[in-house]
Amino acid sequence: MLKKQLTFMMVPGSDGVSRQVSIRLWHVYAIALIFISLVFASLFLASSYFVDRVDEAEIARLTSENEQLSEKYENLRWTLAEADDRYDHLVQKEIALRNVFGLEEISPEERQLGIGGPPGYDASQLSETERLAYSTESQVDRLLSLSSYELEKFDEAEQALMNLKDRLDHTPSIQPTRGWCSRGYGQKQDPFTGYKRMHRGLDIANHNGTPIIAPADGVVKSIAKNGALGTTLTIDHGYGYVTRYGHLSKVTVKRGQRVSRGDEIAKMGNTGRSTGSHLHYEVWRNGEVLNPAGFILNDQ
Repeated sequence: MLKKQLTFMMVPGSDGVSRQVSIRLWHVYAIALIFISLVFASLFLASSYFVDRVDEAEIARLTSENEQLSEKYENLRWTLAEADDRYDHLVQKEIALRNVFGLEEISPEERQLGIGGPPGYDASQLSETERLAYSTESQVDRLLSLSSYELEKFDEAEQALMNLKDRLDHTPSIQPTRGWCSRGYGQKQDPFTGYKRMHRGLDIANHNGTPIIAPADGVVKSIAKNGALGTTLTIDHGYGYVTRYGHLSKVTVKRGQRVSRGDEIAKMGNTGRSTGSHLHYEVWRNGEVLNPAGFILNDQ
């Protein structure tokens, strides 16, 4: 079949001489095959060229992104190092705070929460950027865990300080009225009998009607006529503290009323067994009378 020939008649024009050309059939197939092979080879080379160009562009883009990520991770590590320093400073502040107010200390082992141990990956199989990423992530996780724990401990310290503040608010600490001390606490001479006897309070003298204020937060426990002390007011401050005020000319609060440090509660007077206008001031704790001078931290 391939030995057959194809004959082509070429007629150039009306005045030309016709010519006849014969070509074997296999030559036609060979020419067609060569043409098709050249087309496919051209397409393959062209596609390889464009693929190589695309790969080079992608590699260049990825390389640029990798360098940018490495730089960002490095900057982030510096930021984390600064955050770590600030965390350590915060811990030192918290330790100092606990020492000042006598709060329970936290051991360094407890603060670290057992953080550490080997990484969960083979670092030798990672690129430099991947190692930076894993290391940064680990540092972030550590700081998050530590800061969460420290926040919890600060909340505990805050609650303890709030409790301490409440206790201090309810502890007598200021002079309840203006004036001068006419008789102190302890064994003193009785102005009526001339004999020494236990004086359980502090006498502060001033003009009749001088305002008397609460030395701490509390609740008015009682208002009564008390023989030698005359009109007497008692305030329960909580935490075992009770204060009593005698020889009053007037009480300006009611039984069961809550008062705050500095609130006016009465007026100075001369009721009961008294030689002149003054306040008899007593401080009790857990049923034991104490020297009021130890509970006056200011001078009026």
